[in-house]
Amino acid sequence: MIQNKKIAVVLPAYNASNTLEKTYREIPFDIVDFVILVDDHSCDNTVEVAKKLGIQHLIQHEKNLGYGGNQKSCYNKAIELGADIVIMLHPDYQYTPKLIHSLAYLIANQVYEVVLGSRILGKGALKGGMPWYKYLANRVLTFTQNILMNQKLSEYHTGYRAFSQNVLKNIDYNINSNDFVFDNQMLAQICFKGFEIAEITCPTKYFDEASSINLKRSIQYGFGVLGVSISYRMQKWGLGKFRIYRDHINQ
Repeated sequence: MIQNKKIAVVLPAYNASNTLEKTYREIPFDIVDFVILVDDHSCDNTVEVAKKLGIQHLIQHEKNLGYGGNQKSCYNKAIELGADIVIMLHPDYQYTPKLIHSLAYLIANQVYEVVLGSRILGKGALKGGMPWYKYLANRVLTFTQNILMNQKLSEYHTGYRAFSQNVLKNIDYNINSNDFVFDNQMLAQICFKGFEIAEITCPTKYFDEASSINLKRSIQYGFGVLGVSISYRMQKWGLGKFRIYRDHINQ
């Protein structure tokens, strides 16, 4: 705990058997109270590795729900267990668990309620091996999103995120997509509710075992992201009504 706040790390896992143990071993259990792993019907032995590590809160999907569907299970369980701060960490070791202290303290000390680990601040993305086409796509999408959503984020596409319980209870993330665009829908909901977002520099690693989507899925994701940002602007201008922005308190 920090400041008497219970901290949960959630691991949305899919075929992460080769990297899960290394990721888990670096989680700082001096402040983290519990870990939740949701296995999205992996084809490898992710579940067996999780059991071997003694991860107490293990959820197994009976079918593959997708990246967004996995996160929904993660956050729902974290809220059920009474977590005050929830940190999403990919178990593919692309992001270092050593930043959990930094993410958690900003929320625990009531500086921000949302903190993102940004690969773009500094030179971490390219230094860590992010392909040039992904880097350029990230920059173009982020520039466009910042204009449409009136924000100044360095990126919207990181998978390293920390939230207060208050944020998770005040956005209806369960109605979002089960696919990769879930992340952007969630940030749009957070911005629409008026929560401020902090970012910290985050090194990243690209290697064979790190999860990634192919070019076709990346293009679909890009169009989906633009659609979310356009819906945000239309909702703000009163030119449309989109259900992801509806008033909601998740009890």
